[in-house]
Amino acid sequence: MTNDDKLPQVPARTALRAAPLATLCLAALLAAGCAAPSHTITPEMQARAAAENPAPPKDEDFPAPDTAKWQQGAFPSLEALRSMRTGMGKDQVRQLLGFPHFSEGLGGVREWNYIFHFRTGAGPAYLTCQYMVRFNADVLTNGMYWKGPGCAELLRPAAVAARQVPPAAPAAVPERTTLGADGLFRFDGRTLADLLPEGRRRLDALADQIQRSARPVSAVRITGHTDRLGSADYNRALSLARAETVRDHLVRNGVPAQALQVEGKGETEPKVQCSQSRRAELIECLAPNRRVEIEVVAGS
Repeated sequence: MTNDDKLPQVPARTALRAAPLATLCLAALLAAGCAAPSHTITPEMQARAAAENPAPPKDEDFPAPDTAKWQQGAFPSLEALRSMRTGMGKDQVRQLLGFPHFSEGLGGVREWNYIFHFRTGAGPAYLTCQYMVRFNADVLTNGMYWKGPGCAELLRPAAVAARQVPPAAPAAVPERTTLGADGLFRFDGRTLADLLPEGRRRLDALADQIQRSARPVSAVRITGHTDRLGSADYNRALSLARAETVRDHLVRNGVPAQALQVEGKGETEPKVQCSQSRRAELIECLAPNRRVEIEVVAGS
């Protein structure tokens, strides 16, 4: 009796059952891109992956969708995609995105490719994108790339907010706005540099309202006024300069210059009359006369 005769004999039926199992194991390896057993990721490895910054692929570098192993693709979680970073291992990527949809090869796989779909509304319509994940020599992600118009924008929070938040309703512009000069300008000021922070904010808000007006604006009339202190010529020049400064600020904020009209009326149209003998009290009483009036004329 030879040594071979002493070995247990495997029934033919058992050997046949083992063959499909081996095939399934091989298929699993192919699906996983033959990922090596999990290994520890160190901060030094992650730093290398973040510093590599490889050149992005061209569109022709992505595999053709009809060559995918799983051509149906998948509907991924946007939050999972937003969690993708450089320096991640294959196990971590697989947990977020699942197995790649293409047969990536057997050994040393450095690229995983996916076909992802994103709903575009309440119905069955969707947008299809390709997504590529590349790995470096440490088998950590060092680049994630999209193919398809508008695909990369899907992950930007601003783009998501723009799809979810309805557009703002057109603004209702007041027909007449009166701004006190004391709140607009520094004392005796008249230039853009003399505008006070609160005055700037109020003019910014008015410019925004004019531009978002529910009705077209044909004209914006800006009229400056002063109190009676000082000479008539000085007050007329001061009121005109302040009206021009308001005009210039509105233009800087997008209001069409051709719609703006300016005028300075000095002290000729007071809103209050005051007779205090003390100058400080008189100046305070005359404050309503120091103003800039803005009239918005809507078109037909």
